[in-house]
Amino acid sequence: MAKFSLPAHSTINEGKTFRADGAKRVKRFRLYRWDPETGQNPRLDTYEIDLDKCGPMVLDALIKIKNEIDSTVTFRRSCREGICGSCAMNIDGTNTLACLKPIDDVKDDVKIYPLPHMPVVKDLVPDLSVPYAQYASIEPWLKSETVPPPDKERTQSVEERAKIDGLWECILCFCCSTSCPSYWWNGDRYLGPAILLQAYRWLADSRDEHQGERLDNLEDPFRLYRCHTIMNCTKTCPKGLNPAKAIGEIKKMIVARN
Repeated sequence: MAKFSLPAHSTINEGKTFRADGAKRVKRFRLYRWDPETGQNPRLDTYEIDLDKCGPMVLDALIKIKNEIDSTVTFRRSCREGICGSCAMNIDGTNTLACLKPIDDVKDDVKIYPLPHMPVVKDLVPDLSVPYAQYASIEPWLKSETVPPPDKERTQSVEERAKIDGLWECILCFCCSTSCPSYWWNGDRYLGPAILLQAYRWLADSRDEHQGERLDNLEDPFRLYRCHTIMNCTKTCPKGLNPAKAIGEIKKMIVARN
């Protein structure tokens, strides 16, 4: 897995330590804490967790911290099954899903930060307004002029259906986009790997009839071509997908039509 450093937009102070007295198997979790309402610098609070009384995943520890130690800790989570993408964060230097990250995979203290290079709403919650607006801009739905068959769905061959495997599984956790240096510096104009993978999902769908329009929307020095094939996106994807390959396929489609 690729690891990324988080740039300090301000000094991060050392915060409180919450001890687990009497525990035999203790793991320390160091959490990024920031509340915009206080006006204080971010800090790192340390929580000691008794692993004999905690589930195996990092998300289990976060839930235990919030429920039993410090109710002010703020993070997103929902499905706990690696399906919704809500609990994406930077754990031990890697963007991943807290619900899929085993605690035992981290040798030392578990350091947890919000996704890098994104505005922070509070604690471990990033502001995803921009990537969601970018997602809407690619019109991520089937566009077809052909009237569908009456009383049945639009069909595909097995071969046609296989072309969207490795694309539809994306859960928009944005681990890939926030691991991409090009997205860090040009996130206001570059769509980033998550959105471009989603764009290719519709370009590769045999039922969609607006391929030319979709390619026109992407053919731009910044929206598409800020990708420099660094491959951080593919290395960090918690679902094992390959956004870099999808971006390459879009570029090939544009070359082929020109």
